[in-house]
Amino acid sequence: MKTFRYASVLVYICYTLTGVARGQQNIQFSQYIFNSLSVNPAYAGYKEEWFVQLAMRAQWVGVEGAPRTATASIDGILDPRDRKMGLGFQITTDKIGAQSSTSATANYAYRLQLNDDDTERLSFGLGVGAAQYSLKGQLLTTIEQGDEAVPTGNQSNIVPDLRFGVFYNSDFWYLGISALDIFSGSKEGIRRNQSSSLNIIRSRHAYLMAGALVNFSPDLRMRPSILIKEDFRGPTSLDLNTMFILNDKIWIGASFRAGLNLREKQDRPIGIETENSFSGIAQFFVSERFRIGYSYDHVTSNLGSNQNGSHELTMGLAFGKVPRALICPRVF
Repeated sequence: MKTFRYASVLVYICYTLTGVARGQQNIQFSQYIFNSLSVNPAYAGYKEEWFVQLAMRAQWVGVEGAPRTATASIDGILDPRDRKMGLGFQITTDKIGAQSSTSATANYAYRLQLNDDDTERLSFGLGVGAAQYSLKGQLLTTIEQGDEAVPTGNQSNIVPDLRFGVFYNSDFWYLGISALDIFSGSKEGIRRNQSSSLNIIRSRHAYLMAGALVNFSPDLRMRPSILIKEDFRGPTSLDLNTMFILNDKIWIGASFRAGLNLREKQDRPIGIETENSFSGIAQFFVSERFRIGYSYDHVTSNLGSNQNGSHELTMGLAFGKVPRALICPRVF
């Protein structure tokens, strides 16, 4: 493909390469630690009350055409007495340069009670949905006219999504594994089909997440966690998070994200996998049912000097009757 000179297209290419380098095509929020439904369908109903969350992310502020993402989700339990069935829905929109996408997913989880005290559950989750990807060709400008690699008008494609996950939790630790985009192949990108229109080629994604709760005192607790993300093509992405919980009302912590070259993979760009980022994260409980979260990401690569970081804002609201008195509040 010939060189683009339109600024938003340069951002688009940079973002695409970065996504491949860090092994991720799927959108991920820094504050996923407050609601993991986006990475594991078995998480649906974990809080055992209905929970609504809105999240907005502005990435690489100051760069023209940089990503802007928003998502809305709701999940809860269908049977308040036995709490065996969780249900969740999520809608996400994303725009970067000339490309935009909208996805919707429905998630169902079956939750097994593992002990008499009901402090341990093992959940199996299934998610189905679809994503529509669009590309506005009129926003792309090439050095030479008539570049066949650039569409002349709007291009759109709908891609199905199937997800599966397993999630174990006790009152003091959790472990989850999941697979997303199961219908997709091992490669990703944008290609032309025989009708000269564009096809979005998705990549399968796998996630491993784990975390724990450490009680220092009734007023101070720590919640360390880890998330490993793999698309079997680019370097594996690793997230390390630590949150301190003060009086069960204020959460303050940080996150570190890095790409790891754990094994040789095809089509792996050289020199990009070392990109890392740091995040500062805070969450405040305005009331027992309403919370607000904010995070700021700083990229340590060369891109970091050309932008003003990434900002993320979340708002969560719990409603409905809590079915039982919890030994520990739902912190996972």
